[in-house]
Amino acid sequence: MNDVLPFIGGMVTMGFIVASIFFLRFWSRTREGLFASFAAAFLLLGVNQAMITLTNIPAEERSPLYLLRLTAFVLILIAIWRTNRRAGR
Repeated sequence: MNDVLPFIGGMVTMGFIVASIFFLRFWSRTREGLFASFAAAFLLLGVNQAMITLTNIPAEERSPLYLLRLTAFVLILIAIWRTNRRAGR
């Protein structure tokens, strides 16, 4: 069972990176800031997951790693807020 967890963590990391690449592709077509923000957020989520998977930090001491996740979600919220604010004008 211990060999499966790094494999699953790698799959999740790959999923985040692929989502980031898709949003970058959409951004290159439209130049919409929302897509760039989503690409950056998914890249941060992928880096966060990779660091959790590749480091042997105990679960109790991983709190600083989750600041990357918090940054990604704040980036998404700000991008949505800016897009909705611009659409309302």
